[in-house]
Amino acid sequence: MTAYQHILFIKPSSLGDIVHAMPTLAAVRRAHPGATVGWLVKRQWAGLVERIDGVDHLWEVEPGVKGWLSLVPALRADRFDLVIDLQGLFRSAMMGMLSGAPERIGFANAREGSPWFYTRRVPVSHPNMHAVDRYLLVAKALGAEDRPAEFKFRIPHPDRETVERVLRQAGWVSGERLIAVNVSARWPTKRWPIASFAALADLVVQHGMASVLFIGGNDERAEVAQVRKLMKARSLDLCGALPVGLLPALLGRVELLITNDSGPMHVAAAVGTPVAAFFGPTSPLRTGPYGPDHAVLMHPLPCSPCFSRTCSNSKQLACLTDITVDRAFAVVASLPRRSAQP
Repeated sequence: MTAYQHILFIKPSSLGDIVHAMPTLAAVRRAHPGATVGWLVKRQWAGLVERIDGVDHLWEVEPGVKGWLSLVPALRADRFDLVIDLQGLFRSAMMGMLSGAPERIGFANAREGSPWFYTRRVPVSHPNMHAVDRYLLVAKALGAEDRPAEFKFRIPHPDRETVERVLRQAGWVSGERLIAVNVSARWPTKRWPIASFAALADLVVQHGMASVLFIGGNDERAEVAQVRKLMKARSLDLCGALPVGLLPALLGRVELLITNDSGPMHVAAAVGTPVAAFFGPTSPLRTGPYGPDHAVLMHPLPCSPCFSRTCSNSKQLACLTDITVDRAFAVVASLPRRSAQP
């Protein structure tokens, strides 16, 4: 087996996909303990990758062709001997080639002609493999032993202190237990109804399970505001209050996450926080919360999973809207809870 010394991971986006790649990084590092590892990532996700254990150097890419190409001279100067392209698109594969690395590995069924740029192509035997297991095929091809997936974040003490401070500013009281709720998702077709989230959050509080903490980015504040307006119970709101790099510390601080199919769902699962996730057009077999102690809520239809950002069903979004609040609460109440300490 070749002993690689300088490895570049190319996985620029998105949040969930980056988390899915973490076990592959861990496995490659075990197989090649003497190697240094760089990771090429879009700037908006750099804060998260900075906290992934095993990343020695970060390559932040700006949007657009110019931003990507501006990195080429520095990448070539670093003299990588292996590129691992887990994005599997023309741009990522081209960057691997332009880096000058003599060996470049990716999937045989990658898109946009990207396999043409690889010196080694890894076959994927089953279309419904979870993304984590699919990425691990690359690690195994590079000599990694077959072991359970490992997700390792470096969470520095200042991250935990910042989370505690922001929680207090939002009205959290010391000793108050928290269940996080994420009401948004990139696709409109992935979103459980706002009114249903409000009713579920009220039930969580009314049954004394915990206080509800809403999370999300700046562009999700309006949705969170709608949910809170419909609620009768008190809730806390951290929407837009923390950068993406603090998600591991935040989600390691709560007992449970209730969420649509989204990036924070994968971060929560990676730090060991149980997840209750709503799935409609996508497949939990491929991208569900990875590992035990999680639950997926679905209403199967002949058309699902459709993997579409628009719904063509006669009853719009029935795969999500037909998931009742009572059913969701029963699932949430049945899940184990993380003993989250500050």
